[in-house]
Amino acid sequence: MNAELIQAREHFIQGMSRISHFWGFPKAMGAIYGAIYLSATAVSLDELVEQVGVSKGTVSANVRTLERMGMVHKQIQLGDRKDYYVAETDFWKIARGVLREREQSEFDQALRTVGESMALLEETGADVATAVFYRERMQAMQSFFNSLDNLVATLIALDDLRSKSVQKLFGRGGA
Repeated sequence: MNAELIQAREHFIQGMSRISHFWGFPKAMGAIYGAIYLSATAVSLDELVEQVGVSKGTVSANVRTLERMGMVHKQIQLGDRKDYYVAETDFWKIARGVLREREQSEFDQALRTVGESMALLEETGADVATAVFYRERMQAMQSFFNSLDNLVATLIALDDLRSKSVQKLFGRGGA
């Protein structure tokens, strides 16, 4: 591979690493996805260790998460005991998987934290100006998180509906 191709590939992988970090995932996860995405053939864990420069344990753990989110798929090669991976290229599927992953863990935690904080505030029975201020702010935050949670759930439901409609239109996936 020539130097320009290598530079473009490395730049892309670094970009995927930064995007992954921005969305709250490990940088290595983005780099691993980037390496798999730019591979014309299925890639083994050992190849990913070499390409991304992280430990095999890190690659393995991040590939499992990428697989759970539907961003990569395991591919078995006959006669070889290694697992190989290919990237999902349907970005709507990827977005849905990322939203589901984030929605399940982060939104639930955020909603729970605000709710618990409001319960603690109510236990104090304080009616001082600071408590009133806290209550108003926490209620506003709770309302925002609930709206955001509903928006994500709606987007996921719409994408599921789109997928089912396309499958019905083309006769795949049932009646």
